[in-house]
Amino acid sequence: MKRILLYLKPYRLRMLAGFTVKVTGTMAELVLPYILTHILENVILKQNVSEIVFYGVVMIVFSIIACLGNIIANRMAARVTTNFSKAMRRDLFTKTLYLSGADTDRFTVASLESRITTDTYNVHNFIGMMQRMGVRAPILLIGGIALTLVMDRALALVMIATLPIIFVTVYGISRKGVPLYSNVQKSTDSMVRVAREDIQGIRVIKALSKNEHENRRYDKVNRELSDRERHAGTVMSIVNPVMTLLMNTGIAAVVAVAALRVAKEQSSPATVIAFMQYFTLISMAMMSLSRMFVMYTKCAASANRIAEVLDTPERYEVIASNEKANGDHITFSDVCFSYFGKKNDLENISFSVAKGAHLGIIGATGSGKSTVLKLLMRFYEPTQGEIYIDGRPLRSFSREELTNTIGISLQNGFIYADTIEENIRFGRDLPFSAVENAAKIAQAHDFITAIPDGYSHLLSTKGTNLSGGQRQRVLIARALAGDPQILILDDSSSALDYKTDSLLRAALDEHMKNTTVITVAQRVSSVKNCDLILVLDKGKIIGRGTHEELMQTCEEYIEISHSQMGGAFVD
Repeated sequence: MKRILLYLKPYRLRMLAGFTVKVTGTMAELVLPYILTHILENVILKQNVSEIVFYGVVMIVFSIIACLGNIIANRMAARVTTNFSKAMRRDLFTKTLYLSGADTDRFTVASLESRITTDTYNVHNFIGMMQRMGVRAPILLIGGIALTLVMDRALALVMIATLPIIFVTVYGISRKGVPLYSNVQKSTDSMVRVAREDIQGIRVIKALSKNEHENRRYDKVNRELSDRERHAGTVMSIVNPVMTLLMNTGIAAVVAVAALRVAKEQSSPATVIAFMQYFTLISMAMMSLSRMFVMYTKCAASANRIAEVLDTPERYEVIASNEKANGDHITFSDVCFSYFGKKNDLENISFSVAKGAHLGIIGATGSGKSTVLKLLMRFYEPTQGEIYIDGRPLRSFSREELTNTIGISLQNGFIYADTIEENIRFGRDLPFSAVENAAKIAQAHDFITAIPDGYSHLLSTKGTNLSGGQRQRVLIARALAGDPQILILDDSSSALDYKTDSLLRAALDEHMKNTTVITVAQRVSSVKNCDLILVLDKGKIIGRGTHEELMQTCEEYIEISHSQMGGAFVD
């Protein structure tokens, strides 16, 4: 909670002003029963109408002050809470964008989504209630007790005797709520993950008629979430009934003692009436505090999850280094890597690529092709070995410097709901000429201009209103638009026909002569013209060389070639 409450620091003056207004309104509300007691005991007996009217007006004025004070304070609290939540969500979202690949894997995407939405909502609700009821309830509670002690100490002590029992009961139950609601949030993560997967794969689910199967899978996580919510709700629902029972017991005791004292003329009926009003205010304050305890348990669980992300240390460290490797553009030197620290997913990967050369990487699914690229982009850090660009250790590049150096196009890249032009520009300060030129090289210009609104054509989320090949060409154009020194094509032409793929390769050769191109592919035809081809299997390089060399020396490459094209290629 301490980490989250730091976000309230910039609003402390505004909160202080809101608290002052809230205190004023609450104190005005607290005085009303006292004025009523004075009227009943002193003013009415005089039968002075003007004095009765005067105190009646005083009560109305205090009522208005109480009403306006609470309204104004609540509005100020709502503004503080909104700004606080906005800042917290912004920082949490920004942090998720800069998490390392390992940290993202550890949290999971579904859990990060849940923390940005559900957890921030729980914290938002508690901070709002803390400003509204967290000020009013203690004042009513303490002020009511103080005034009742002044009015009738014996009756007040009877009422006060029930308060420690109530507090201990509420506190004890609330302590159990934090771990319970932490488990609820974990189940929410699982539900979000399944819903996210099903929404992304809805077409495949429909095509394979697996609607019922996915319904059962969702029902399982939904049932688990419901069970945990029910368990947490059952435990926390004990608070209000127990508190009500204790408060009603206290009221009964107060009424019994009050009757005896009035009968013995040790107290007056007017005092008892005012006393019962104060008791009602104190009861309401205790109810509010109990609700705050319940909300605090949710907030504490959510705050811990949010702070866990915000406090994750920065993994992207930039080192100062004068170290120089060979003169090649990209060098991997005995690089090893493990996702989970148990066994190497990459082992002793070493290769060098000259500037402007083309590197092809091919291998079966799970052979480590994409992992090599993730290490080059510093999504993950090697567990052993070193990577160099232009002779500099990769760790000496700042994040901005590295991203400006590399352009990447993935098979299932990210397309958002905006125009084709903006999807290619992707928030960069690029002129339209750079966008158009990149589209031409990527073989996307012709189909874009064939659309009536051309580059202004609005794409849907994930580009579902384009074909697979068109989406890939837009993504390749995005990678090219920034004129990168290193271009990575990660299976990004798998949906292209052989003719378009061939035209793309020819355009890259013609227009990107000084750019080092890395192509990861399943098709031999996509890498056969590369200057160097690496064949990976189970995280190891089992073959390297040109296409002609591998056709003579690497059995796995030969097998892939023959299985795809019978050993022949159409240029």
